[in-house]
Amino acid sequence: MTEQLTVIVLAAGGGTRMKSKTPKVLHRIGGRSMVGHVFAAVGELEPGRVVAVIGHQRELVGPHIGECRADAVIAVQEEQLGTGHAVRIALEALTEPLGDGTVLIAYGDTPLLEGATLRDFTDAHQAAGAAVSILSGIVEDPHGYGRIVRNVDGVVEAIVEEKDATDEQRTISEINSGILAFDAAFLADAINRIGNDNANGEYYLTDAIAIARSAGLSVAAHPVDDALQTEGANDRAQLAELGREMNRRIVERWMRAGVTVMDPATTWIEAGVVLEADATILPGTQLLGATVIREDAVVGPDTTLEDCEIGRGARVVRTHGQLAVVGDEATVGPFAYLRPGTELGAKGKIGTFVETKNARIADGAKVPHLSYVGDAEIGEGANIGAGTIFANYDGVNKHRTVVGKQAKTGSNNTFVAPVEIGDGASTGGGTVVRRSVPPGALAVSAAAQRNLEGWVASHRAGTAQAQAAEAAEQPGEAAAE
Repeated sequence: MTEQLTVIVLAAGGGTRMKSKTPKVLHRIGGRSMVGHVFAAVGELEPGRVVAVIGHQRELVGPHIGECRADAVIAVQEEQLGTGHAVRIALEALTEPLGDGTVLIAYGDTPLLEGATLRDFTDAHQAAGAAVSILSGIVEDPHGYGRIVRNVDGVVEAIVEEKDATDEQRTISEINSGILAFDAAFLADAINRIGNDNANGEYYLTDAIAIARSAGLSVAAHPVDDALQTEGANDRAQLAELGREMNRRIVERWMRAGVTVMDPATTWIEAGVVLEADATILPGTQLLGATVIREDAVVGPDTTLEDCEIGRGARVVRTHGQLAVVGDEATVGPFAYLRPGTELGAKGKIGTFVETKNARIADGAKVPHLSYVGDAEIGEGANIGAGTIFANYDGVNKHRTVVGKQAKTGSNNTFVAPVEIGDGASTGGGTVVRRSVPPGALAVSAAAQRNLEGWVASHRAGTAQAQAAEAAEQPGEAAAE
C-alpha cells in the first residue's frame, strides 16, 4: 500500500456479554489480544495512517493499542452512538485532512482476519473505482447481521440492519461483515450527512451506501470466501469457538510447511510461534508466545513451552518451560521445569524432576535427576549428582554457584552460594559445600562413619525391626527353627 491508505480500527465497544473486567477487544486468543490480531493483519498493508477509536475502559485499551502499533492515532468516543459516529470521531482526530486515497474500516474483535484478505479487498475496491466497497460474506444463518440488498441487476443498493429489515430482506444470505472501504473524499463529505433515524437511534456507517447511491456513485460488494475471518466474539463461548478455529488453522499451516504434528486435536500453537521443517510435536503439547522449535527437534508429549527456543535435534518430553533456551541435540525431561533464564548447551541434559532457574548449563553438561539448579553456571562436561540443591538464597539476597568444566559432584549435595567448584573437581555423596573447591580436589563434609552396635536392641526392643536384627545376628538358629 501507500501513504494514500488510512485504516480506522473501531474498538470502543463495552462487550458487556463477556461479563468481564477485561475489555472485550483485550481478551486473548492464540497468544494475542483480539485487537492485537487485527493490528497484525492491518500492518501487512503498510498503511500511511492508522486510527484506533476507543471508548469503554480507554485507560486499558489505549495503552495496549500503543503497544500493538506505536504510531496509531487514538480517538476517544465518549458515547457509543454507532459506527458512523465512531468514524466521524476518528476523522476529527486526524491532524491533517484525508485528501485523496482510500479509507479502510476494520473492527477490533475479528481475530481471524488476515492481511491478505484486507489487501485483496482494498485492491478490488480501488480497481472498481467505487465510492464505497463492502466486504461481504455468504452464510447459512444470517440472523443478527446487516443484509446486502441488491437490485435485479445485482447492483448494491443498501445495507439493512437486522432490526430495520423487512421479512423479505431477512431471508437474504449475503451479509455485511462490517469491514468497508471508502474513497477518502467521498467519506469526508458523507460522514456528516449520516443521520440516526432508525430503530436504535444510532448513526450507522452503512447509511453511506444510500448516500452514494443517491449521488449516482458506484457501490461494490466483494464476498470473502472465508467468512469466518470477519466473525467477532461477543461472549466467551464465541471466543472459545474462534480460538479452536484459529488453532486448527495454525496447526494445519505448520503441518503443510513440513512440521509433524502427531495429534492436532491436542496440540495448541500460538500465532507468534516459529517451527522449522521436520520438527515433531507430540500429543498434549502447548507452544506459546515467541517459542521457536528448530528442525529435527521432538517436543512432547504433555509439554508446555512459552517463549522458549529449542535447538536442532533436541528432545523435550513432559516439560514446562518459560524463557528458556535448549541447545542442539540436548535432552530435557521427563517432568522438568525450566524457569526463566535457563540455558542448556548442545548435547546437555536436564533430566527427571529437575528444576532450573537463571542457570547456564554448558555443552555436554548434565543434571540428570531430582535436583534444583538456581542462579548457577555449570561448565562443559560437568555432571551433577542426583538430589543436588543449589542453595542460592541467604534470606536476603540471591547468590550464584559456579561448577567448573568436567567437575563430577556426588549425590545429595548442597551448594551454599556463593561458592565455586573448580574444573575437574569432585564432591562426595551428601556433601554440603560452603567453601570453594580447588580444581581437581575432592570435597567431603561428613564426619567419619560410626556404627553403634546393638542400638536397635536397646532402643527398639520388641519391634519387628528388633526381631529382624536378632534373626540376622543368629542365622544358624533361625534356619533350624
